[in-house]
Amino acid sequence: MDSLDIYEHHQKPIQSIYTSRLKIQILLTLISKNASLGWLREVTGSTSQALIPKIRSLEKQNLIEAENYEYRLTPLGRAVAMNVEGFVHLIGGIDQHSTFWAAHDLSGLPEAFLSSIGDLYNSTPKQDTTTDMFSVYSHYLEILKDTAYIHTLSSVASPSLAQVLAEKVTVGIPVELVVNNYVIELLAKEPYASNLKALAAFPNFMVWVTNEKLQVGLTVTDKYLSLGLFKKDDQLYDSSTDLFSQDPRAVVWGENLFRYYKERSTRLDILTLFPKE
Repeated sequence: MDSLDIYEHHQKPIQSIYTSRLKIQILLTLISKNASLGWLREVTGSTSQALIPKIRSLEKQNLIEAENYEYRLTPLGRAVAMNVEGFVHLIGGIDQHSTFWAAHDLSGLPEAFLSSIGDLYNSTPKQDTTTDMFSVYSHYLEILKDTAYIHTLSSVASPSLAQVLAEKVTVGIPVELVVNNYVIELLAKEPYASNLKALAAFPNFMVWVTNEKLQVGLTVTDKYLSLGLFKKDDQLYDSSTDLFSQDPRAVVWGENLFRYYKERSTRLDILTLFPKE
């Protein structure tokens, strides 16, 4: 039986949760701790008369139970509540940055990362303007200050950013770069080649190459995340807009995305790009 059939047969209990503000608030509240009726009134801003029918309904579904004048999730209730919480985070993350998502191609984000896009909720979009034409670049440089490491996914090449990363490498900052074949071809030529060849001697610099179509620009450090994407309409990389975040959840999301592509890539021996004369 597929999902549509299951929904058709069980839409009443499904809708009884997802169309009820109070039920969702009760389930989300009980994830972290048990709660009395008084505390549920405080959290929801509702009266006992409004809450009690919802509580009885959740009890009937075997999702919550009462103990010592408090309500708690049953094992089934915790499973449902965790799924509700995931859905809330997903929709919240989409809605919070709806303008950014709508303007960009999301095909570079694997399904698992789209499903957890709510982890980027506490991010700030930065955009170049006519009065601040280097807003994104300036903020990017700011997040690279005092960083312990730099992990980058790059589907485009930029001489200025390449220079910044090279400077970090030479002062001992570990830098790992995942790129596609298109970027490697560019890096093997000037104005990149001289810097790249010099960096080959540094053990704290590693380049990984993916054969996949890399449609994302990502930099993640121990403290920050910067996410850029291609424009939806013309399929050009949008260097004028990035999402920035220092929320630990966003940083972990970015690090996991970096590792996803790194694990599907091959480490490059940089000197093979420059045959001996």
